[in-house]
Amino acid sequence: MLKLFKQVSIAAAFGVAASFSVQAANITGAGASFPYPIYAKWAADYKAATGNAVNYQSIGSGGGQQQIIAKTVDFGASDDPLNAEKLSSNNLVQFPAVIGGAVPVINVQGVKPGELKLTGEVLANIYLGKIKKWNDKAITDLNSGVKLPDADIVVVHRSDGSGTTFLWTNYLSKVSADWKSSVGEGKAVKWPVGQGGKGNEGVAAYVGQLANSIGYVEYAYAKQNKLAWTQLQNKDGKTIQPDAAAFAAAAANADWNSAPGMGVVLTNEPGAQSWPITAATFILMQKTQGKPEQGKAVLEFFDWAFKNGAKSAADLDYVALPDEVTNQIRKVWAAEIKDANGQAIWK
Repeated sequence: MLKLFKQVSIAAAFGVAASFSVQAANITGAGASFPYPIYAKWAADYKAATGNAVNYQSIGSGGGQQQIIAKTVDFGASDDPLNAEKLSSNNLVQFPAVIGGAVPVINVQGVKPGELKLTGEVLANIYLGKIKKWNDKAITDLNSGVKLPDADIVVVHRSDGSGTTFLWTNYLSKVSADWKSSVGEGKAVKWPVGQGGKGNEGVAAYVGQLANSIGYVEYAYAKQNKLAWTQLQNKDGKTIQPDAAAFAAAAANADWNSAPGMGVVLTNEPGAQSWPITAATFILMQKTQGKPEQGKAVLEFFDWAFKNGAKSAADLDYVALPDEVTNQIRKVWAAEIKDANGQAIWK
């Protein structure tokens, strides 16, 4: 029933491989790569504190949704929140777990992390293939004093069904009418240009290897892989750096009751300090637990993380949910997640 999992190489980058991946897992989850760094760290700390193990496979939001629907994991994870119809038809509960941010990352010789400035419109036109060179006037006008080459831009995107892609394309749809009408938003889209990497890990690897490339990853991947991220102009017209404070500013006014399953989308939020591609990432569980002890173990893990994981989240530039939100989540657990006899598994 329990299964041994081989070490996942990305875990080593976050210093948690030994306790996270090379052991029999008490509970299993799969899905979004966006929160993988913090889930890995929480799992390692949880194992050290309690002796209970969690195995989380970073396979993309689409895979996470599929696996929890198929009941092959104890929890799924997705950055693309499911709507009411999908939650109901698949008998799922959804709740947020942590907040982070997606960032543009580049590999242009001589350009340092956080030095290049971009706007949403310029990003959209790069990904539409309209801006083809790094020294295009649309980019150089934003970056006086930054030496940019007369080189083709190598565009990198996700190849798998990805919640990070949903966030990216949702944002581009909000800032570019052309993008919205010609490409749109989703976990997977028909990309006008570029090449695909699997997971945040794959995009980070491609950008790190390919000169003059641009891609998008969760911020922790940019930092851990020593990639140059860019500044970005937000809805208020302010050009800012990505960091936990900017993600928190974007989430500050979130109305968690405005969407089913607390599935708020935090892209292009107002506020002078708000990072424009901020996101909550979500956990999916079956409402009716065929193995209630496994379901309760999942809830105990996230309860522990909510109580004890804020510092680890901050260290990796994620933002922990405020107590009023986690208290609301626990009420959802008690009301909606039950065993086969209809008895609540969280009290």
